[in-house]
Amino acid sequence: MESKPPRVLGLVFLTVFLDMVGFSVIFPLFPSMLTWYVEREGEASLIGRLVESLSNLAGTEFAVVTLFGGVLGSLYSVLQFVAAPLWGSLSDRIGRRPTLLVTLAGTTLSYVVWFFAGSFWILIVARLLGGVAAGNISTASAVIADTHEGPERAKGMGAMGAGIGLGFVVGPALGGLFSSVDLSADWSAGAALGVNPFSAAAAAAFVLALINFAWAALRFPETRRPGTASASAGRTLNPLGALRAIDQPGVRATNLAYFLYFTAFGAMEFTLTFLAAERLDYGPRDNMWMFVFVGLVIAFVQGGLVRRLVPRLGERRVAVTGLVLTLPGFVIVGAAHSAGTLYAGLGFLSFGSALVMPSLSSLVSRYSPEERQGLALGVFRSLGSLARAIAPLVGGILFWSVSSAAPYYGGAAFLVLPLFLALSLPPVPASGAEVDG
Repeated sequence: MESKPPRVLGLVFLTVFLDMVGFSVIFPLFPSMLTWYVEREGEASLIGRLVESLSNLAGTEFAVVTLFGGVLGSLYSVLQFVAAPLWGSLSDRIGRRPTLLVTLAGTTLSYVVWFFAGSFWILIVARLLGGVAAGNISTASAVIADTHEGPERAKGMGAMGAGIGLGFVVGPALGGLFSSVDLSADWSAGAALGVNPFSAAAAAAFVLALINFAWAALRFPETRRPGTASASAGRTLNPLGALRAIDQPGVRATNLAYFLYFTAFGAMEFTLTFLAAERLDYGPRDNMWMFVFVGLVIAFVQGGLVRRLVPRLGERRVAVTGLVLTLPGFVIVGAAHSAGTLYAGLGFLSFGSALVMPSLSSLVSRYSPEERQGLALGVFRSLGSLARAIAPLVGGILFWSVSSAAPYYGGAAFLVLPLFLALSLPPVPASGAEVDG
């Protein structure tokens, strides 16, 4: 079939944007959720024991709230780690469109469960279901690989990254907007069914997910080329086993570079609000603007600059440039004691990250055979989810046990590893030759 990259690219952008809005809409609700579920279920309940454990680890109420969000986020990410290669491999066998529709339906259902999460264990079920379904980003990445050749692929990955970045900006803002709407207070019959003070945000996420599903069902074409189906590509639920199944030059090194980079970046991201609160007395609104700044820079670079740099420099050089820019960003943020210094460091971090992510994802795709694009990109996204799951633990231990600057100075030193890996990557196959010396 003849692919139409611009039209497909717009649909992919919308899909990942709405996915990320739905995922991040819960972020501003964590403090209120913690208080509400503990008061409702008691200190002897599952969440009560969780809070007690977090209190013993962190001490301060602010740290407990953030760790609570980290636990729910890690749970979501662990499920993505397992599911992303599975969805990617399935899309290699049955096609991108049906796989995407199944996952979008799962995402929509997860918000229905959250809407009726009158108890904490039902909220956990909703996050589990959402995490499994969120592995569909690997399928969206495979759609980009199907419809964009050579250096154009990094442009597509950049546009998808811009959608993810903007989704992380809009989602928390939407969650904050609906945080004051308590459906359970005005609907007693609904409260008996599990409707809770956070159901309005769940309803907003459900509407977005439903629009996403309907849009994909009506407009999303099948992009996998006829004759490229893989009957044997990675049916395992073990993502690391799937990684071993792709033995192409450059794939493992690129995946490892991405995992190491994202672990350092995630540890920084998780502890950033602690650093800002401790040194600059930042509150929720200040933190919101800080993340809006990061999200907008990433969206700008991935949505516009990447498409101009990759044809000139090639993915490897753009990835190396991003890593080099990120390194001083860690150091500057770690040393920040003023808003100006903090934002200067965040500028380096977000700019560099926006170059690294689409370049590495494009490289994995171009190193991999056509019939295994979904599996290869699924493993890539899966390792990112694993990094996001363990990064809060790494960052938290460094921040509270060593010093507030430790996640940043340590992250800068740690970046030498992915930088070395990126410098040693082989050229891409001749069929997808990049402009690279």
